[in-house]
Amino acid sequence: MGVNVERIAAACVVTLDRPERRNALDTESINLIGEALAAAEADGAVRAVILTGAGDQAFCAGMDLKEFAGGERPARRGPGLEVFTTRCYPKPVIAAVNGSAVGGGFELMLASDMAVAAETATFSVPEVKRGLVGAGCSTRLAARVPAPVAFEMAVLGEPISASRALALGLVNEVVGAGRTLERALQLAEIIAASAPLAVGVTKQLIWDEIGAHTPEEWTTIRARAVPVFASEDAKEGARAFSEKRRPVWTGR
Repeated sequence: MGVNVERIAAACVVTLDRPERRNALDTESINLIGEALAAAEADGAVRAVILTGAGDQAFCAGMDLKEFAGGERPARRGPGLEVFTTRCYPKPVIAAVNGSAVGGGFELMLASDMAVAAETATFSVPEVKRGLVGAGCSTRLAARVPAPVAFEMAVLGEPISASRALALGLVNEVVGAGRTLERALQLAEIIAASAPLAVGVTKQLIWDEIGAHTPEEWTTIRARAVPVFASEDAKEGARAFSEKRRPVWTGR
C-alpha cells in the first residue's frame, strides 16, 4: 500500500514503504499517512507518533515527480498531511530520519516535534532545480535557521549533512545508521512515562509561543506556489527528472 502502520508499545510507527521510489509522496501515500495520524490521534493508547521510511537510503524523497509529470493525479481523500502539518497535532511526533530527507520529505521532518537522524542522512530543498517551489519547506526552514542558511538551502538546492543539521538545531540527535527507529522508540517510551494531559498542553504552549502559522495562513502560503506548479518550467522539470536529463528552462 505504500505506508505501513504498526503499534509498538505506546507508539504508532508510520513507515513510508516505497523504497523503489525513495519513499516519495504520491497521492495514495499522502492519504494513508493522514488516515494513520487521524487514527492515532483518536486512540487514547497512542502516546506518540513516529514517522520513518523503509530501507536505509531515503526517509522521503518528497513529491513523486513521476506522478506529477503524468498529469492528472488521483483524488485526495481526507485531510492528508494537513492532519499534523498545519495545526498543533495533540501528540508528539518524532521523525526517525533513516536516509535522505528531500523537499516535502524534509518538510515532514520540520513539521515533526523532534527528529533523530542517521549519520548518513542528508537534507535538501531542491525544488528550484525542478522548476518548483517548496513553499511549506522554505517557510518552515526560514523559521528555524538564520536567513543566509535558508537562502543557501532553498535557492541553491544543495544538500547538507546530518552533522550540519545537528549543528543548526534542525535535528535533536544523530545516531549510527540503522539506529534511528530504535532511538525514536526510546524517546517515545520516555514521553509515554509522563502524564498525557501535561504533555499535550506543554506541546500546545510551545506551539503558541513559536508563533506557528494557522491553517488559514498555510493556505495563503501554499497558494503563492500554485502558479509555479502550473508553469511550463514545472512540467519540464518533472519530465527532465523522469527522463534523467538536464531541464531546458523557458521562464514560463
